Amino acid sequence: MRRSDESRGTEVPLPGILHSMSISSLTYALPVDGRQSATARTVARGSTRLLHSLGFSVVSELALASGRRADLVALGGGGELWIVEIKSSIADFRADQKWLDYRRHCDRLFFATTLEVPCEIFPKDTGLIVADAFGASIVCDAPEHRLHAATRKCMMLAFARAAALRLSALADPKGLTGRSSESSGSGGRQRTGTSAAPRA
Repeated sequence: MRRSDESRGTEVPLPGILHSMSISSLTYALPVDGRQSATARTVARGSTRLLHSLGFSVVSELALASGRRADLVALGGGGELWIVEIKSSIADFRADQKWLDYRRHCDRLFFATTLEVPCEIFPKDTGLIVADAFGASIVCDAPEHRLHAATRKCMMLAFARAAALRLSALADPKGLTGRSSESSGSGGRQRTGTSAAPRA
């Protein structure tokens, strides 16, 4: 059983314009997602710490090509992609079956929940993470179903764009004014600022 614990965390400096911020201070600077319950945010925090300890980078609420949003998408150093779907209660799990679509966008699919939610309700062919505010444990590994190359490329581009735009928004909150959100899932080019005057 693998666990990420707050006491083992390290301060890792970030490059470039955010060089003075550590990963932990950057995390605390991010705005709270008002769509999630307090329990879901707690599970997301602990699960993210676990994924970081396993060498993954994590983006939350990532828009997928199918139109769904993945709670957590984790990208490993070798290009492997995990999706973690957070369920804060039995009712939350039973009311939402969109997780079936997530298999097409990752190599491994996990659920993440709290100690209070019985593990038996989750599908046997997915992984399971149990988390609190300070860390998490993988209690059941997820089976691997390798992505097609085209889907992997699409996911990695979406991950990179979302991460870059969110970092830019922290460094310069007004710099993305007028730009459509990175969560739109669009791969097209977008223009910002004023348009050039037509030539005479």
